[in-house]
Amino acid sequence: MRILSGSGALSALVTILVWLLPFGSFAQNDVNCLRAIKSSLEDPLGNLGTWDFSNNSQTSICKFTGIECWHADDNKILNIRLPDMGLKGGFPQGIAGCQSLTGLDLSRNSISGNIPNDISKLIGFITSLDLSSNQLSGEIPVNLANCSFLNILRLDNNQFTGQIPLELGQLSRLTTFSVANNRLSGQVPSFANATVTAENYANNAGLCGGPLRRCDGKKKASHTPIIIAAAIGGLTVAALAFLVAMFFLRRAYRKKKEDDPLGNKWARSIKGAKRFKLSIFENTVTKMNLGDLMKATNNFSNENIIGSRRTGTTYKATLEDGTSFMVKRLQDTQHSEKEFMSEMDTLGSIKHRNLVPLLGFCVAKKERLLVYTYMPNGNLHDKIHSSVEGEVMDWPLRLKVGIRAAKGFAWLHHSCNPRVIHRNISSKCILLDADYEPKISDFGLARLMNPVDTHLSTFVNGEFGDLGYVAPEYARTLVATPKGDVYSFGVVLLELVTGERPTHVSKAPETFKGSLVEWISKLSAASKLNDAIDTSLVGKGHDSELFQFLKVACSCVLPGHKERPTMFEVYQLLRAIGQRYDFTTEDDMLMLQDSGAADNVVELIVAQDK
Repeated sequence: MRILSGSGALSALVTILVWLLPFGSFAQNDVNCLRAIKSSLEDPLGNLGTWDFSNNSQTSICKFTGIECWHADDNKILNIRLPDMGLKGGFPQGIAGCQSLTGLDLSRNSISGNIPNDISKLIGFITSLDLSSNQLSGEIPVNLANCSFLNILRLDNNQFTGQIPLELGQLSRLTTFSVANNRLSGQVPSFANATVTAENYANNAGLCGGPLRRCDGKKKASHTPIIIAAAIGGLTVAALAFLVAMFFLRRAYRKKKEDDPLGNKWARSIKGAKRFKLSIFENTVTKMNLGDLMKATNNFSNENIIGSRRTGTTYKATLEDGTSFMVKRLQDTQHSEKEFMSEMDTLGSIKHRNLVPLLGFCVAKKERLLVYTYMPNGNLHDKIHSSVEGEVMDWPLRLKVGIRAAKGFAWLHHSCNPRVIHRNISSKCILLDADYEPKISDFGLARLMNPVDTHLSTFVNGEFGDLGYVAPEYARTLVATPKGDVYSFGVVLLELVTGERPTHVSKAPETFKGSLVEWISKLSAASKLNDAIDTSLVGKGHDSELFQFLKVACSCVLPGHKERPTMFEVYQLLRAIGQRYDFTTEDDMLMLQDSGAADNVVELIVAQDK
């Protein structure tokens, strides 16, 4: 049995130690970090008097003035907030030792000198940086643009000179930016998401561009009359086009309804097919023909539909002996019959406790049908977000589903031969059997991990997943990777621990229009991550597990794919959180391939059709 070897084992071990252990070297780094900060700053008012390092107990640092930890019981520093403390000296370079730091506030002090040119190496994971109202000088370093997690950057009321680095406009997560009351000049950056007004640039006489004067010295001409006229004309044309489109759409829909009242015209077209192939992989399944399949699904009636996703529509089928199973009609597959059957032979051999068993398939004319074991408890999405009283999932059940689903995905990435990128992970693809054991569906309906022959390529053409689950890099690269799956699964984990939907957060203010991941990022930046946890789970003896689970989920949805854990590491982290429960099974120790393990590959390019 092979679990991990070499650097793979070390990577998994380091990740588990960083996220789960309350003490050790990680905490000692934070202690040393605070020592270095205190020694580098003058504290004439004695506000850092509580920073007493004579007590060797590491548990004391979370009680220091201005220090906020990730959790009261550990020593990983989340935020350092020391505003208006009368502190003097240069920027504390020792802060690099606080490796889990996400917020730094040194505003309204007397910090002087330059911001270090390697600032991103010191506070690379910072989300909020406030150095306003100090005596900092020199140029704002370009290296600040490498602090890619920044949400808030306040540098106002200092003595900065030169131009604001235009590269700061690349900070896609930045929402708040202020450099008012400095000595800056030149063109201001163009920000993607931050709303920066003239007030944020006030009292910098040399600045131009953006909300300020044009950089050529001329005032911006008013184009209001032209804009209004163009808008009126555009709206008129758009309205006419909309009415015409609606007329034809309604007529087409009415005609389709008349021609296909039950929505199964396609099924009727194959009912009398003289040539078809139905193959069954499992000996436990009663032998059947196409007629049995049609009868079991009531000719694929809309009333039998139990699920619909990008990959196709799923129907419930019931045989005369009462046996139930699921039939998926694939959506728009372009593969030839030979290619499809070769793909099915591969998928039929992929078996794991946490995968929905593929029982067989059918080819009839242009239709491609897959036969799966029936899952009586539906999908995870409907269970998490159920409004039916008494159907709320308790924490042990959510944790069990998270751990065992992670095991299934880890097996696909690291042990399956060929290894598989799912690419369509969501809470809807995780089905639940009679015992609420999670079973992953739709596996193999995406490109296989290794670039192989065309006949093993996907039938999903250019689709990367459901809204709210897609990794941010996919829009740029159009390449599926294991870390993209990790991101999607991270969103599922967030659903489990918060009870919120991926595209709508009920607990967020009405003005918030972002996704679940964006809401989590805002809470993290404001040091309010605990507020994200589902209130129905809090105060029932699981609070520590809930927060650790939430941290694992957050690590999965980091914007940079290289910073996310592998799926195997995610499984190990979750398994450690649930170690006091009886969630282990005989196959918990994953068998990993010797060569080309997925966790050692930065990014895998999917197979290309030839």
